[in-house]
Amino acid sequence: MKIKNLPKKLILQHVEILDPLKEKVFKGNVLLVNGKIAEVGKFDQPADAKSIDCKGLTLTHGFCDLHVHFREPGDEDKETLESGSMAALSGGFTRVCTMPNTNPPIDSPESVNFIIEKSKEYPIHIHPIGAVTKGQKGKEISEMGLMNQAGAVAFSDDGLPIQNGLIMRKALEYSKMLNVPVINHAEDDCLRCDGVMNEGIISNRLGLPGNPSISESTMVFRDLKLADMTGAKLHVPHVSTAASVEHIKEMKSSYDKISAEVTPHHLFFNDEALLNYNTNLKVAPPIRNNLSRKALIKGIKQGVIDCIATDHAPHSLHEKETTFDCASFGMIGLESCFGIVKRLLVNEEGLSLVNLIKLLTTAPRKIMGFNSDLFEVGAEAELVLFNPVEKWTFKESNVFSKSINSPFYEKELIGKVRYTISKGKIAEIL
Repeated sequence: MKIKNLPKKLILQHVEILDPLKEKVFKGNVLLVNGKIAEVGKFDQPADAKSIDCKGLTLTHGFCDLHVHFREPGDEDKETLESGSMAALSGGFTRVCTMPNTNPPIDSPESVNFIIEKSKEYPIHIHPIGAVTKGQKGKEISEMGLMNQAGAVAFSDDGLPIQNGLIMRKALEYSKMLNVPVINHAEDDCLRCDGVMNEGIISNRLGLPGNPSISESTMVFRDLKLADMTGAKLHVPHVSTAASVEHIKEMKSSYDKISAEVTPHHLFFNDEALLNYNTNLKVAPPIRNNLSRKALIKGIKQGVIDCIATDHAPHSLHEKETTFDCASFGMIGLESCFGIVKRLLVNEEGLSLVNLIKLLTTAPRKIMGFNSDLFEVGAEAELVLFNPVEKWTFKESNVFSKSINSPFYEKELIGKVRYTISKGKIAEIL
């Protein structure tokens, strides 16, 4: 990947422009001046502008990921804000929201400010999500108002589900006043117990303790009801079960402050992929059976699932190169995301490319209240150029994260990010 400063004037020529906000696809040029959108479509090209011939490429909004773990502060051996930014940039992401389960957690205005100030020097926009409870211990509500003033865009104890219903209710009530979402890792600790994979035929065959799908769906149901009662915004992360999709669908029919995400790995794999004990497939919530996988795809097509998020979760080698029961939960996903979902949802499942791009751009921005009109004249350039038909094999050399815990190596992907433009920089992904 080569990263350069944008020239004062840059024309992206002969490009197919996909506008996910207006749901339009058209051919034309884009002029950037001082890192901002100057003209889109057909126009007289300034003689002093540099240009890139983008024939065969599609231009759209930079991708936005609502769910990443960059591990800083505390576990910089796995990932840093800088290395996470590089991983995001290579995958076409210009904006991400970082989860607070760092060491120490992001549970104070000072820690929120640390993320914001340090990330200013990196080439993507990084938005901290604050912890719901102090120390993520699930007992005492954090300083949500002060963290929001400092720049926290949402609140979550991700990785540590909020088990206490009263704490969850209070969090939703506070978040309503702040007009930001609460994101709860939806798993009932008592039901998931010591489960390390989906409970079912495969877990029995492997002799591994199972995590039943009801551990998620019961928590999703509780949170949906609490959101409805309080009038707050609730975002359901990494939905993995058919029952959860149905609960969300039913609640959305009467309450409009609900949103939900799904990850590429829950869309791509079912629990049969774990038959060789691949620890990179050990995630929370677990990879479910094919019935649930198909339900997630159907949920996207029906509009029940609002967006795609990677849940990018770096881990060191020693945390993954161990027995399955002892391995850490999580996988990286920023670099491989687009090629996976383009292949699966568009090429195999018939979703339109426009709808896929909405799942990666306007939808997550709307959930977080970010600007969604990135082709507006004067808007800061947050753009991605990709080849929609290019087939490529995902390899370790494509990874810019400090960690390599991906199950997608040697998988054929369709759709390749070639350029990402963000914060006055242009990255060419080779």
